[in-house]
This record gives sequence, structure tokens and C-alpha cells, in this order.
Amino acid sequence: MSAAPAPALAHPHIFVDAGLQVYFDDDGQLAALRITWVYDEFFSMLMLSDLELDSGFSGALTPEDHEALQGFDMNWIEGYHGDVFVTKDGAAQALTGPLEWTSDLIEGQLVSTHLRALEDRADPTGTTVRIEVYDPTYYTSYRIVGTPDLRGRSDCRVRIFEPDWEAADAQLQAALDEMLGAGMDDMDIEADFPAVGRLFADEARIECAAPS
Repeated sequence: MSAAPAPALAHPHIFVDAGLQVYFDDDGQLAALRITWVYDEFFSMLMLSDLELDSGFSGALTPEDHEALQGFDMNWIEGYHGDVFVTKDGAAQALTGPLEWTSDLIEGQLVSTHLRALEDRADPTGTTVRIEVYDPTYYTSYRIVGTPDLRGRSDCRVRIFEPDWEAADAQLQAALDEMLGAGMDDMDIEADFPAVGRLFADEARIECAAPS
């Protein structure tokens, strides 16, 4: 590790445990996702400080603090994709922006949830639906925790696939080496960090039974 370039050590900056609930409608169509983000303790502390909440460092929010916290991470800039990507047999499925969000502080960590609906319902029967959670810039590192909760169908199964960490690290290092070889310094690389986030992405793969 001591021989690695500084930018490789600088990413990611934020660590998030992601939880997923997957909703099917009455017709068995894939309809929406409920996404939970649990932020690491250090980022949670910095965010609370920035928001001037929990000034007494009690680890608990007053009702006023709790109200002020709502939606702290939901003010998405134009073009932000929410770090969640859904495909059906390789075809991207468009999602709405965040809906019905909640925020809380639990055991020193900020926890937020939000709902994202599919803009067009998708029939998962006999196909493979993939849900990937990642930040393309790898500024934030996501990990899917637990087994995603499937609601509305009983004939589907979900499996979690982890990235090939060794291969991902090698590709990241190769990209950094190329940038360094082009004469970029650490600050330039930090500002234009390669879009390698997908290499480190956890994936939830959903398969639903085809009619017999």
C-alpha cells in the first residue's frame, strides 16, 4: 500500500451500507424500490456539524433537530442518478427521483430512506433484473447489506454478487498509472478521478419464475 499513488488512497471518502426493498404491483410488475442508506460514523459526524445539529453531542436528536434533518441528502442536482441502476436483461430501466424520504440518527450514524418508482413498470417473469448500487466516481463506496426484501411476489429469488476486488483494484491502478504517465498531478487526478465505481459495485440479481 505504501507504494500506491496518493489518489488511490484518497478514494472513497464516504462509506454507505445500502438496504433494498423491491416492490411488485398487483400484476406482478416491478414497480418501485425503497432504498436505505446508512452512512459511516465519520461522515455522519461531519454532516451533523455542518447542519448544526446535535450540538450537545448526545447522539440523539431533539424533535427540532429531527425535523431539520429531513431530506438532508435528497436535494439532488440535475443529472444525478441516485447511485442506483436497474436493468432488465441488460436494458436500463428509468427511475423517478426520490420520493417519500425519511432521515434519522441511529447509534451515531445517519440513516435515510427514499422510494424510487420505475417510470415504466417492468415484467420480471422469466428474465433477470439487476440492481447495482455504486457511485461512478467512487467518491462514495456502497455495500449492499442483508438480503433485499421482495414484496408482492413469492415466486422470485434474489442473490447478491460482490465485485471481483482484485480485478477492480488492478483496473483502478492501471487508470491511475495512465493519468500519472500523462503528467497529471495528484490534484488533477482528484478533480478528474476515473469513473471506476461500477467495478466495485455490489449487485442484487432478481429472477422470477416463468409460467410453466
